[in-house]
Amino acid sequence: MSKELWQLLALYLAAVNLAAFALMGADKRRARRGRWRISEKALFLPALFGGALGGLLGMRLFRHKTRHWYFQFGFPVLLLLQAGALCLLWWNFGL
Repeated sequence: MSKELWQLLALYLAAVNLAAFALMGADKRRARRGRWRISEKALFLPALFGGALGGLLGMRLFRHKTRHWYFQFGFPVLLLLQAGALCLLWWNFGL
């Protein structure tokens, strides 16, 4: 994989992790104010597409969705799978 593709992948991962983090914060803010909420499916979507770290950090920092087992275990499992996939990419197609 070329250096440009690694940079593009890094940019994508930064964006999707930032989106997952921001969604957790926005949903917590809406929950406190009693407003319309972001669906759990929408909270999981960016985590599923590479943003598990951002979602996990948002969950811990904002103390949001920490009682739901599927968030409590799902985000770390997704993070491990994504880290493993990155390691495999690096191992097979490293710079």
